[in-house]
Amino acid sequence: MNSLARIDWIAKVPGLDRLDGEARALIATRTPLVQVPKGGHAFAAGTECSSYLVVVTGCVRVQLIAENGREIVLYRVRSGESCVLTTSCLMTRAPYGAEAIAEDDVVAAALPGETFRALLASSATFRDFVLAAYADRVADLILTMEDAVFHRIDRRLARLLLARSMAAVTATHQELAAELGSAREVVSRQLKSFEKQGLVVLSRGRIDIVDRARLVRLADEAD
Repeated sequence: MNSLARIDWIAKVPGLDRLDGEARALIATRTPLVQVPKGGHAFAAGTECSSYLVVVTGCVRVQLIAENGREIVLYRVRSGESCVLTTSCLMTRAPYGAEAIAEDDVVAAALPGETFRALLASSATFRDFVLAAYADRVADLILTMEDAVFHRIDRRLARLLLARSMAAVTATHQELAAELGSAREVVSRQLKSFEKQGLVVLSRGRIDIVDRARLVRLADEAD
């Protein structure tokens, strides 16, 4: 894509749209736009971090995978958002500690590390954008960990199912477990309990919600 196209995407990102002409031109001339196909890796755990990533279109899922294969979804980066793990790795010059998977076809801006550091030092607007995104994501991660540690699994699973669909959720038990930071076996047992209670009907890769009202009441219960 040409520089004009790059300037156009910059103007559509809240925060970056307030950059002065010099900073905007610097980003436009030095930042390639990269494409990641659905299911592809934007980055992998243990690899070098060399660019500051801003998603232009699509959605990226950032997740951890333990040695035993258990997964936990940390957060998602959507259009107009930056990846705070990339921010952390660039600031500390450390490799990635997690992986990022494209949930659909993604276009992202990859601002080179040296340009990222130069703009942090020279542009208050760019610095505010980076730090605000970092602070918001850290707050979200704290809430996610709090949810995983202190809230009941049945309530959390009910909330996840309700958020995913009005009628049917297309997902494996492993995918739901990753979203909740739990084990697949725990989620499978809870789903079977929901089925016995008449809340859902289970089939391969699909959960049909048959009593949404009761599921809503469960999701709203105090722990």
